Amino acid sequence: MADDQATLLDFWASPFGMRVRIALAEKDVKYEYSEQDMRTKSALLLQMNPVHKKIPVLVHNGKPVCESLIIVQYIDEVWKDKAPLLPSDPYQRAQSKFWADFVDKKIHELCRKIWAKKGEDLEAAKKDFIDCLKLLEGELGDKPYFGGETIGYVDIAFVPFYVWFHAYETVGNFNVEAECPKLIAYCKRCLQKESVSKSLPDPQKVYNFAVKLRKRFGID
Repeated sequence: MADDQATLLDFWASPFGMRVRIALAEKDVKYEYSEQDMRTKSALLLQMNPVHKKIPVLVHNGKPVCESLIIVQYIDEVWKDKAPLLPSDPYQRAQSKFWADFVDKKIHELCRKIWAKKGEDLEAAKKDFIDCLKLLEGELGDKPYFGGETIGYVDIAFVPFYVWFHAYETVGNFNVEAECPKLIAYCKRCLQKESVSKSLPDPQKVYNFAVKLRKRFGID
């Protein structure tokens, strides 16, 4: 698909944008990267995603695709000749979508609570967060990746949150690796892949950004 033109509207610290970056890297898709200011949203972003007005948006041959997991599925279907991300088996495919949805509805939401809560509410969010990570750790089992021997849909859905763990751990005063050592070893294994390492920012940079964000919103 040499004539394809792809542009990614994104923000560097977004784990949802990181998903799309990993998927594009896995497929070796050439694209233009357009960094967005989420405080002053560009005319292009508002044009391409008028419903949610959020990143990421993949603009492929002039047509926008929105929402990170939908974009990853789209990438898998359009550039299907390399590195399949979703299983071909219908049941395995359904399971992959289930766990990716779990990441969004449980992991992401609990991360937001750790971010914003204090006192007993923070302690409850931390416990729920670790419990959910342990469920993921159990699903991973002894496989190198959730997708088996190669990185796949669930891996792409989850691993971007890893670079935010340092910020959440510092805010919440806890240690994920102490509770879920196999899951953290898995995250580090994912980072050994070029498609992942070049798509994820440094956790310290993310933490510095998180500190500024908390001050801006008056959380600290």
